[in-house]
Amino acid sequence: MHTADEYALNVSLRKISWFFEKRNLEFMNNKYVCIHGHFYQPPRENAWLESVELQESAAPFHDWNERINFECYATNTSARILDTESKIINIVNNYSRISFNFGATLLSWLELKDPETYELIQQADRDSVKRFSGHGSAVAQVYSHLIMPLANHEDKVTQVIWGIKDFQHRFHRYPEGMWLAETAVNTETLEVLADHNIKYTILAPRQAKAFKHLNAHDWVYTSNNSIDTRRAYTIKLPSGKSIAVFIYDGIIAQSVAFEGLLTSGKDFANRFIKKFDNNDDPQLSHIATDGESYGHHHKKGEMALADALNFIEEKNDVNLTNYGEFLEKFPPQYELQIHDNSSWSCVHGIERWRNNCGCNGGHAGWQQEWRAPLRFGLNWLRDQLTTVFEEQAGRYTDDIWAARNGFIDVILDRDNENVDNFFNKYTRRQLSKREQTHFLRILEMQRNAMLMFTSCGWFFDEISGLETTQILQYACRAIHYAQQVSEVDLEEEFIYRLSMAPSNLELFGTGSGVYEKNVLPASVSLTRVGMHYAASSIFVKYPQRYEFHNYIVTSEFSERIEAGRQVLLLGSAVVRSIITHSEKRFSFAALYMGQLNLIGSIMPDMPKKDFAEMCEEAKDAFNHVDLAGIINAMQKHFGNEKFTIWQLFKEEKQKIINQITENNLGDVEHSFRNIYQSNYILMNGLMVSKVAIPGAFRDAVQHVLNLDLRSLFRSETIDILELNRILNEFKKWNVSITDEKAFKLTASERIFTELRRMEKFNPPITRLNALNDVFSVLQEMKIKPDIRKAQTEYFNLCKAFEKQDRAYPSMEWKKEFLQLSKPLDVKIENEVSVELTN
Repeated sequence: MHTADEYALNVSLRKISWFFEKRNLEFMNNKYVCIHGHFYQPPRENAWLESVELQESAAPFHDWNERINFECYATNTSARILDTESKIINIVNNYSRISFNFGATLLSWLELKDPETYELIQQADRDSVKRFSGHGSAVAQVYSHLIMPLANHEDKVTQVIWGIKDFQHRFHRYPEGMWLAETAVNTETLEVLADHNIKYTILAPRQAKAFKHLNAHDWVYTSNNSIDTRRAYTIKLPSGKSIAVFIYDGIIAQSVAFEGLLTSGKDFANRFIKKFDNNDDPQLSHIATDGESYGHHHKKGEMALADALNFIEEKNDVNLTNYGEFLEKFPPQYELQIHDNSSWSCVHGIERWRNNCGCNGGHAGWQQEWRAPLRFGLNWLRDQLTTVFEEQAGRYTDDIWAARNGFIDVILDRDNENVDNFFNKYTRRQLSKREQTHFLRILEMQRNAMLMFTSCGWFFDEISGLETTQILQYACRAIHYAQQVSEVDLEEEFIYRLSMAPSNLELFGTGSGVYEKNVLPASVSLTRVGMHYAASSIFVKYPQRYEFHNYIVTSEFSERIEAGRQVLLLGSAVVRSIITHSEKRFSFAALYMGQLNLIGSIMPDMPKKDFAEMCEEAKDAFNHVDLAGIINAMQKHFGNEKFTIWQLFKEEKQKIINQITENNLGDVEHSFRNIYQSNYILMNGLMVSKVAIPGAFRDAVQHVLNLDLRSLFRSETIDILELNRILNEFKKWNVSITDEKAFKLTASERIFTELRRMEKFNPPITRLNALNDVFSVLQEMKIKPDIRKAQTEYFNLCKAFEKQDRAYPSMEWKKEFLQLSKPLDVKIENEVSVELTN
């Protein structure tokens, strides 16, 4: 029995213990983690077509945007969390729990090509507003990813305004923060951000020069990574304004990018937690990295991110946050000075984008002496274009820079009514159609003049690389607009300046060679659009009004005459640019003689009488099998403006060539199938006798079986008996799948499609049987399709059934459906498992 004094002492000790436990918990509840992802891709759109053309290096995907989206952007909207048996126990949208920014050009691509992922990114921001005290996690970005300290003042302002308006268009709120391309910064850039009510930006440790407490007088100067990154800082600007800055943890960021930290989600989370001191100061442990680290640069990186976020979220002593929430809760108590003209990816400041500073992609023996002449050449071109802009735009508007800043509204919505609203707002009088086209060309010239400074053009090792070729396309486009609006020819001088930029490849010699070989052939005019339309009309039946890329073609007349494989096409059409509203009427004739043999002629604004006369002569010659007569009639009336199949745009040209090839391969396939079937017994005999089967026979078998396999997965229903036959034939003759990557993608999409059908309706049980059998056959063939999208569909369906949002059609259907959890690696509830085994 305790005495009263002992009892009182014990109570006091418990109170003291409770006090310190509570106090310690309060300390730790001031500890926050924020992970920022910079999601960005260099522009890949043809500068004239404004769409991404086929990129063979991204196969089996159409292009690199599509491939990286599959590996990263879409993946992070449905990141999987696994149990100890590697079964999926949850699927989460990572974007709702991190801080992130997306490049405007990448988001515009996603909006068009993967609207589901685009909408989930938007939804993640809305969810984060609820999660983080009214502060969304999406951060704006300077519009076209140019290096802000190297831009002139007008471009800085436009880049910030366009970035803000693009952000508002997509996320329906005003941005609190803005990401600077390559985090490249100087004081003027921060002034522009502050002028436009941007509250904060994010910088690298090496960009911090000195700091001090707001109440202190003396500055503490820093070296790389010596700055305390766990707090927000304020920068007092010469104008009297200020802006908050977050300096990310460079050591953890480096470990994510280059040291394999994403191999374990819990290790990733603990690296943040270990950064905290055990005191009551509010602390923010945070990083900024390329968002592509989470799934593209590091396979399954999105899963490590999801696991880390989950681990942190489950701890009671650490909080997830975003920069806006942390800034509101804990306003900066320290002031910061930055190194002007610094960045996160060049130890020399911003020299990577204007000099051969030594930063490169590591291609041995290559130099980057081309960087300075390219920068000088583009600066010269920008200044010349500015002169044209000032002279020409002043004819229509009282404030040319306000009009340029407002032009983002047109870029985001090319609808005719919206374009008219822009004219009404910024022009001093009503413009004629001709003047509207003229003004749009002037503004498009300025858009391309900024796009030509996209940072990626200097980042890599060679001036002929895709990224530098891309910015030279924008330069070429701007030059052509300048010539259209003012008849000023800047191309010759620009090419001369590019000749001072040495390439590492003999093929090009200098930048002028890159421009002439890679850029000029890609340029597109309304005439070339007309040629493309005429040539492709041989192979494709277009509607009367057809929209492709950023052009609209309206057919006025079309007549097609066929004789076997020979086709004569006669027509006239109007081609209109969606971008500038310029248009031309073309008359054309095209003669197709089979395979790749096509010859055509085209003429703008051809008199109707002359066109009718040409049609009669060409038809008469065609009916008399007089090919020379057709060509003579075309030359007589059209002159020398001819085209062939090679004038088609790259994408459509590839499709048509594939179509022609497939038509001709029909005979080849028939021959292979005949060899396969006619010699089957012979091959069996050779196999039984252990005699080598001739290579020609084996090639025929492999070709036919691959055709049958692809055809089966593209059919309306998958015939399991046929699939098993094909499997047995593959094993029997010991042949392989000829393009395994392409087949994996086909199988992945088919499995996903089958599960997507289940989301919309309950299919017959036979389809479930077939899908389960498909997994068994693929496993036996040692084919591992990417089932991420299928897993997400299945997981969501399971949740819908568990919550009784949907009812199983029958117990037998339910059993077959739950059987899919095994190949899809999805964890199902214990009671469900019991039902499954009964």
